[in-house]
Amino acid sequence: MNTTVPELHAAASAAFPFTALVGHEPLQRALLLAAIDPGMGGVLISGPRGTAKSTSARALAALLPQAPFVTLPLAASLEQLVGTLNIEDVLRDGQVRLAPGMVARAHGGVLYVDEVNLLPDALVDALLDVAASGLNTVERDGVSRQHAARFVLVGTMNPEEGELRPQLLDRFGLSVTLENPVDAEQRQAIVRARLAFDHDPQALLARQAKKQALLVAAIMEGREALNDLHWPDAVVQHAAQLALTAGVDGIRADLVMLRAARALAALEQRGSVRVEDVDAVAELALAHRRSPDAAQPPANRPSPAPADGQRAAEQQPTSEGDWGALPPQSQGMVRFAATGVWPPKKA
Repeated sequence: MNTTVPELHAAASAAFPFTALVGHEPLQRALLLAAIDPGMGGVLISGPRGTAKSTSARALAALLPQAPFVTLPLAASLEQLVGTLNIEDVLRDGQVRLAPGMVARAHGGVLYVDEVNLLPDALVDALLDVAASGLNTVERDGVSRQHAARFVLVGTMNPEEGELRPQLLDRFGLSVTLENPVDAEQRQAIVRARLAFDHDPQALLARQAKKQALLVAAIMEGREALNDLHWPDAVVQHAAQLALTAGVDGIRADLVMLRAARALAALEQRGSVRVEDVDAVAELALAHRRSPDAAQPPANRPSPAPADGQRAAEQQPTSEGDWGALPPQSQGMVRFAATGVWPPKKA
C-alpha cells in the first residue's frame, strides 16, 4: 500500500507581544531602558521557572526592527562567543580573516543567556565586557581585530540553581526579581493571554498592533534623543545619596542609575532628566548591589552591645525563650583516681 507523506514546511514562530505581558511592569521598564541604552550592561532576570523570563526577552527583540535574537548555549566556548582569527589564511595569502562569534551575530539585537549563573565565569566576564563597551576585540597569536557588537544583553537565572559571584552580579546594569503570581485574578489574566496566543497568535498580535507600533516608535525616538539629554546637579547628587544609603561598592550603581534615568526621560520624550526619574529606576539599579546591612529594615539592624547588668538580665531564662531550652546549671569538678601506668609489653 502506498502511503503519501505530507510535505512539512518550517514556519517561523511569532513572538508573544511585549504589550500583552501581564504583571511584569518593572521587567518591561528595565528591558525598554536597556533597549534605548544597551551600554548600561543589560538586564538580569531572576526568578523561578515558568515566570515568562525567556518570553519577555523574545518579546523585546520583536520590538526592534530587523533585530536578531541570539541565544547563548551553556556549552558554548569562548571562541564561539567572541569569535576567532584564522591565522592559516595569513600564512597562505597574507590576509587576516575574522570568524565572527555570537556577539557579532547579535549586533543590533538581543543576546539572550539562559541560566547565566551556570556559565563559566570567564565566559560571563567576556560577555559583560562586550555588552558594556559595544566593541569586541579578538586576539590570537599577537594579531588583534575589533568590530562593533552593540546588543541588549538579557540574562536569566533561577536562584535555586546557584548564584552569580558578586563581582559578576555587579556588572549587570539592571536587575529584576520575578515571583510566582499569588493573586488569583492576575494568574487568570496571564493564563487567558497565553491561551489566546497559543490558539491564534496572529489574532493577538493584531489586537496589540497599535500599542506595539507606538512602543517601537518610542524606542527609536528615545535612542535618537538620548545623547542630547544631560543630568542636572540635583539629579547627580540624588543618585549619589541613594547609592550611599544602599551601601554599594564602587560607583557603578551611580552611573547605571543616571543612565537609566536618562533613558527613561528619552523614552517618555521629555527634554530633561528629573530627580523623579532617578527614583523610578533606583531599585532596578540597586537591588542586586545593595549591601546586606543596608537591605535590612531598621527594626532588624543590630542593636548596640548591652551593658553588663543588662546582659546578665537577658541571660536569665524566660518563658518566651527557645522552646524546650533548659536554664544553665553549674557543674562541680570531680577528681578521678589515678589509673597507674600501662603494663609493659610482652616480648
